[in-house]
Amino acid sequence: MDLLKRSLACLGLSLTSEQLEDFHLYYQELVIWNQRFNLTRIIEYREVQTRHFLDSLSARLVLPEEFKSQGRIIDVGAGAGFPGLPLKIACPDMNLTMVESVRKKSAFLNHLISALRLSKIRVCADRAENLAHDQLHRETYDVVLARGVAPLRSLAELTIPFCHIGGILIAYKGTHLQEEIHEALPALTTLGGEIVEEKRVNINGLKNYRTLIAIRKVRPTPPQYPRRSGMPRKRPL
Repeated sequence: MDLLKRSLACLGLSLTSEQLEDFHLYYQELVIWNQRFNLTRIIEYREVQTRHFLDSLSARLVLPEEFKSQGRIIDVGAGAGFPGLPLKIACPDMNLTMVESVRKKSAFLNHLISALRLSKIRVCADRAENLAHDQLHRETYDVVLARGVAPLRSLAELTIPFCHIGGILIAYKGTHLQEEIHEALPALTTLGGEIVEEKRVNINGLKNYRTLIAIRKVRPTPPQYPRRSGMPRKRPL
């Protein structure tokens, strides 16, 4: 994990030797499970450190100070654990919920939680469209994370309902976003969110810039959203 260790300063982070060992174990388990299940196409050692671990940790650059250590966080579409699990390893006191409907991926996440001996973390093997109507989850989270889930206008419907008023959605996006943002503005207004920051990030080892979009929840989300499974993607607001 030398590359990861050298690159942390730009994110305002330093990790203990035990945390670096956890990242190494994460990598080992990812490789083993990826031989049986298609968890990720990025598996080379250096690329995992940059394109998965460092990229995930970049959310700290827009994460409100009060949520950096002990916030209540939900990662929607967690996949193989990115971005939520790297943030959890780096900030062990945060409360993390990971939403992943694909069973083989949620099984991997539960295995990894056990292997890393993590606490204050759980996996919900369900769709965001269903879970966001559960009163245990609706409008209860400080921060919602979403990396590579859907275009912003669809993503907003899948994620903003989880935020409480004053909470924040952090969407991981690429470059050339102005059209995507413009198309999403009506959906954000409907769902109670407004963009408060667009942060361009250059991670060592990434060919292209990452853009982090921070969206603040300023009004309650109407109770009919999100719509039933599949609708946010098929017929975006």
